[in-house]
Amino acid sequence: MDDGPIEMDAWLEALATTLGVDPLTDDQVMELLGVARDVAHGVERRATPLATFLLGAAAQRRIGHGATAADAFGDALTELRTVLPTPS
Repeated sequence: MDDGPIEMDAWLEALATTLGVDPLTDDQVMELLGVARDVAHGVERRATPLATFLLGAAAQRRIGHGATAADAFGDALTELRTVLPTPS
């Protein structure tokens, strides 16, 4: 079934609804795309989806311990960046 290209923002909104989570903000999208790029180019492309999964799991753990979603996301991003190789 090919309905043509899917607009990314609309698809991500539908995915969030399907998964029962809040949709990503524009800032979160830009942060995630940036860190995904950094992982793909600094570590290995195959690590990108795995790293973003772990990032989400870390954010969820923080939310479970009382952090706001925004703080949890920011803290998890900060920690992920500590293990990225320094660009050469």
